[in-house]
Amino acid sequence: MPRRRRGRDLDAILLLDKPLGMSSNRALQRAKALFGAAKAGHTGSLDPLATGMLPVCFGQATKLCGLLLEASKAYTFEAQLGVATETGDAEGAVIGEAPVPDIGPARLAAVLADFRGPIRQVPPMYSALKHQGRRLYALARAGESVERAPREVTIHALEAAGSPDTAGRLRLFVRCSKGTYVRTLAEDVARALGTLAHLTMLRRDWVEPFEGLPMYTLERLEAMDASAREACLQPLARGLRHLPAVSVDDDAAASLLDGRVVIDPRPPAAREQPGRLCAYGPHDVLLGLVEPTDDGRLAPRRMFRGVSELRVTDGPDRA
Repeated sequence: MPRRRRGRDLDAILLLDKPLGMSSNRALQRAKALFGAAKAGHTGSLDPLATGMLPVCFGQATKLCGLLLEASKAYTFEAQLGVATETGDAEGAVIGEAPVPDIGPARLAAVLADFRGPIRQVPPMYSALKHQGRRLYALARAGESVERAPREVTIHALEAAGSPDTAGRLRLFVRCSKGTYVRTLAEDVARALGTLAHLTMLRRDWVEPFEGLPMYTLERLEAMDASAREACLQPLARGLRHLPAVSVDDDAAASLLDGRVVIDPRPPAAREQPGRLCAYGPHDVLLGLVEPTDDGRLAPRRMFRGVSELRVTDGPDRA
């Protein structure tokens, strides 16, 4: 007999404020149980030592997980200058020490400016990337080190909250592309300043397109009644508001939901723009994600069935 599905059908997004010391998967499971959802996924792990925004997708919102993994992210972090660790953060054993030079505001600003824009990073050994089928962190824990190819990432913004304090702590804000290792960024900035460093604090401030929206801790959610908890959820369409949109008629909407390609109704100039679009039917009803084809049509990629949500504007957000 088929397995009975546990939990309710819930199509929404929770902007969870992940607590310190908890894995992203554990936080996900707690949120899933709290809302009684049948299906859930998150959009990019945070280390146990990191806190902050972890978008949790319920039900059909899990179709957005891959898209949101590609999104830009913003972090506030603190680095301890003068000390390097094997993991690049406070959990690892100390592997090097160096004096901390006098770093004034002008010197710091000049170094940070060099890191803005496209840069190349060598992924750390303590990361989830795989080498010949094994996670790098597993190899590192076994005392192995392998060659890692540099990867290009983009630093959209990098700012300091003043000069390092008397204890050599440096607090920075970064807005960056997917795939950026903040631990590596802290080490590289310290190296450019003439010293060493490791990460002592990391907080994810937001994930695109949820900048400025409220986050909720597990403790706060647990203290609410069911009605108040439901009001904390964001609609599916909120996770798509950063994408260009296309509107189609009734017939095209039905075809897309049935998995068939349709004629692209946009003007010729707009059709030349690559990338996925958010499709809406009549009356701005959300349909899902579509992708332009080379022959002037739209192909369905991630469609939402039975969802009666409308297009989200920049009006009031749930709080």
